[in-house]
Amino acid sequence: MTDASDDLPLAAGFPAATHAQWRKLVDGVLKGAPFEKLQSRTADGLTIEPLYPRAADAELIAGRRPGLRWQVVQRIDHPDSDACNAEVLHELDNGADGLVLVPAGAIGAHGYGLADGASTVERVLAGVHLDAGINVALEFSPHVPELPVTLAGLVKRQGLSPAAVNIRFGLDPLGAFALHGTMSSPWRETASRIAAITADLSKRGFKGPFATADGRIVHDAGGSEAQELAFALASAVAYLRAFEAGGIALDGARRMIAFKLTADADQFLTVAKFRALRRLWARVEESCGLTPATAFIEAETAWRSMTRDDAYVNMLRATIAVFSAGVGGADAITGLPFTAARGLPDRFARRVARNTQLVLLDEAGIAHVADPTAGAGGIEDLTEKLCRAAWALFQEIEATGGLAVALERGLIQAKAAAARAARERALADKQEALIGASEYPGVSDVPVLGVPRVALPALPAAVTCKPLAPVRLAAPFEKAV
Repeated sequence: MTDASDDLPLAAGFPAATHAQWRKLVDGVLKGAPFEKLQSRTADGLTIEPLYPRAADAELIAGRRPGLRWQVVQRIDHPDSDACNAEVLHELDNGADGLVLVPAGAIGAHGYGLADGASTVERVLAGVHLDAGINVALEFSPHVPELPVTLAGLVKRQGLSPAAVNIRFGLDPLGAFALHGTMSSPWRETASRIAAITADLSKRGFKGPFATADGRIVHDAGGSEAQELAFALASAVAYLRAFEAGGIALDGARRMIAFKLTADADQFLTVAKFRALRRLWARVEESCGLTPATAFIEAETAWRSMTRDDAYVNMLRATIAVFSAGVGGADAITGLPFTAARGLPDRFARRVARNTQLVLLDEAGIAHVADPTAGAGGIEDLTEKLCRAAWALFQEIEATGGLAVALERGLIQAKAAAARAARERALADKQEALIGASEYPGVSDVPVLGVPRVALPALPAAVTCKPLAPVRLAAPFEKAV
């Protein structure tokens, strides 16, 4: 047996191949066709080469510690609080170690969500020992803006130490503004209000994070990877400024912000996107005179690529997405159940979403290595290109006056709409494929709970913008129901 450190130079007897030699062979096969035929481009116009050299000088991007599992998070989004509580207890008994409470009107609700207001939280979490290492995340909804404070009150009523619970409070009024197109007060007043709530929760002893810079709304609306990154970065900077203006020191303020991105079935782009976000946020921290600290990044599998008629293929897309987010360093992952586009998922669909993560963690060991793609030429190149494209758009948003102003002026909406239209044309022209819809369409009779969607009342609108409406790319190929 050889020592693990022994080098086995299997190719030592052969001269090293060069890129020029490879190009000569490729040109012979192409027979005069342009080399660009082998290249492809992302929605941001970034070139993907057919071959990359190893990136010898690449550095590890700090994320999860080696061997640390990501949190397996399950959505709690049934409009009935008692049904929610039954699912909460079932999920925690069967492998989930995180819950995300999704109120009606949140970015991830898609027509469902907790519908009884903030008073429902105590019933939803009945029987849950919040100080037993369980991770609870909130999504923000302008229909239930008091939910974070209500949950904090529940911790107090149970006699628990705020420092002993793991709660991500999810304040995100800018994400809600982008989704609904309305904000109840000008951004300056809204920013002051969330800063005051954050300062209060922090003084009570909660660890946070308290705000979430959520890029999913851009992805849901058909936007590109760089657009999603720029939106999340601009959102985080807006919250950072709000906290600093509220009297919170920058070093503490940056630790009060978490990020959330979409993971989809484009494996390499998803890995690169999550890596790029860490680099981008480190750049912001350095610009603030801070030594970069590890950001907390959540992932959720993609809504826009869900197919309704052929639901089973969503399992494959979700598996690739979870794998890619895990490899990319996500700290927490939520998988959309494969029947989500048909209605509120039943327990079987929820189990598949949960067990997809558990298999990748416990059987495939995906979390054992930190930043496993570091040094891979293709991933390093994509990460760098995404950083540059996202940073350029972020600077454009900042030059406009920040994210709130950019949304009011329609800057983000116009760019996302252009990316969505280009993708829809590519699907219609068969240049891209969405299996189960544009290619190999099928119909699968899978059950859902049959719960009606939640009717939302109108919101006060002191400030308005054009909403970033979620889309499913499969919808034009599906039969009307």
